[in-house]
Amino acid sequence: MEGREFDAQVVLSPKDSPLGQVLDRYVCVRVVRMDDVNIGLFDRDWNNAIYFFVLNADEQIYMRYGGRESESPDTYNSLDSLRIALEQGLALHQKYLGGSLPTEPRPKPRFPREMPLLVARTFAQNQCVECHLIGDFQNIQRDRDGVLDKLTHLYRSPDIKTIGIFLDVPKGLVVKQTTGAVAAAGLKPGDRITSWNGVPVWTFGDVQYRYDKVDRHAKSIKIGIDRGGHATELTVELPPRWWWTDLRFRQSSVEPRTDFEDRPLTADQKQRLGLKTDGFASEVKYIPQMTKVRGTHDLRVGDVVAAVNGVESDALANTADLYLKLYLKAGESAKLDVIRAGKRITLPIHTYSLSFRK
Repeated sequence: MEGREFDAQVVLSPKDSPLGQVLDRYVCVRVVRMDDVNIGLFDRDWNNAIYFFVLNADEQIYMRYGGRESESPDTYNSLDSLRIALEQGLALHQKYLGGSLPTEPRPKPRFPREMPLLVARTFAQNQCVECHLIGDFQNIQRDRDGVLDKLTHLYRSPDIKTIGIFLDVPKGLVVKQTTGAVAAAGLKPGDRITSWNGVPVWTFGDVQYRYDKVDRHAKSIKIGIDRGGHATELTVELPPRWWWTDLRFRQSSVEPRTDFEDRPLTADQKQRLGLKTDGFASEVKYIPQMTKVRGTHDLRVGDVVAAVNGVESDALANTADLYLKLYLKAGESAKLDVIRAGKRITLPIHTYSLSFRK
């Protein structure tokens, strides 16, 4: 089901259904235009397909529901998990009314009309402010101001699967399977995630939001869990590039488009080619058909990109494509050192900006 279909199912839930009965205890507001919304309070990843805030009349946010991954807009959305979240929201509201729920300080108000570039694109042209435009123009402004941090602002919402968390989605934050970093830290199937770096979480939307706030240079995070009624906290050592996510669905204007996909070479493959084993040499595995029309480059599938502008290794990048995305601005060009059929050649690449969504 796509995000809009999920939204329709929520709106049309029969009042006598389990979900309908819970929804009936809420005042539900559907926001279709962001023109006058306080985006300081309703902070989120603006490329999510669907998003719910559960809050009270004092604008204390109890939880977030929604979120997505690069593969699908609705992996973590289900009617069952939404019902569980809303039931928990009612319980949190009772704690708030009783004075036993800690409150968070109100974030500084901010509105779309305070973003000059966004105003020129929307209000000035009598067009509505859409969610993806907020995220995109925030980054365009950051880029112009010289404060764009690509790891933080471009690679949003790190994928929890990268550290080995697979959720039993209909059950909320109950863990279905673990691998990698979290398995090494002791997380087990059946555990329920209760906090992320010390902040209580109730839904995948909460987890994704808090994970997105982690410093991209952090080496570890702490995950609180409930295991059979017993609370504990695990320290998870973060693997290299834990922050990386597939950017293609975001269609960001500040992302330098390279028109190729690659895969990192193994250490043995690098040695056989006489390359640095700690370098980002990578093999081209896919080139879009429009590459020739755009004149982006003359790479071929099977080429090995050994260096960019003479640089062969980097502390962050493990492929040439990632290096280009991290260190070039959209529209800039570079020189690639390429190994093709055993010969080393130099090819230019001209990046570009994809902006058709605007």
